[in-house]
Amino acid sequence: MSERDLRQGIIDNCRAMNASGLNQGTSGNISVRHGDRMLITPSAIPYAEMTPDMIVSMPIDGEASKWEGSKKPSVEWPFHRDILKARPEIGAVVHTHSTFATILAIARKPIPACHYMIAAFGGHDVRVCEYARYGTQELSNNVLSALEGRSACLMANHGMIATGASLDKAMWAAIELETLAKQYYHSLLIGGPVILPQDEIAGVLKGFANYGLQDGAKKEVG
Repeated sequence: MSERDLRQGIIDNCRAMNASGLNQGTSGNISVRHGDRMLITPSAIPYAEMTPDMIVSMPIDGEASKWEGSKKPSVEWPFHRDILKARPEIGAVVHTHSTFATILAIARKPIPACHYMIAAFGGHDVRVCEYARYGTQELSNNVLSALEGRSACLMANHGMIATGASLDKAMWAAIELETLAKQYYHSLLIGGPVILPQDEIAGVLKGFANYGLQDGAKKEVG
């Protein structure tokens, strides 16, 4: 895709995630790898007003101050850039404050193997990273730790992060993660879920490898 197409794709997906209820206002942000640079949403710009020239470009490996664009990058740029830098298999990062994932993040409850689709994120659970203030390097470090061997995580008292080899796959992952969070939350209200054993999830992981559902994870159980 051309850089302009990627920029427009970011805007289109930002608008789509708000329209679907996956995010609210300007609380979420999206980044996409483009060569050795990262394209990321600007800070505090309503998605309906966003134009391709407002999408910020910054080096993935280099001085963050060398960003380019008519607006400042999202305050969350550190974890977006650090994820893309540390995980070359990841092509896009989606961060939202979706309702059910955020409820679990507030309660600091990881999502266990309550459904076999948990394997789409690389293992038998989706972890909750330790809390740190938004936009800090500490938060970025905590996110990277929670994403070890995984393609998604919850962020304590904050929201969620989903990744993928492409923006389409990262958006799919974000929707799937919110769906799992919603299912897990409601199962807790009726006595709690029956958790699938690790050997079952290991088998699902092998099967999913043929469907390309784990491009942003390391396909491990642990």
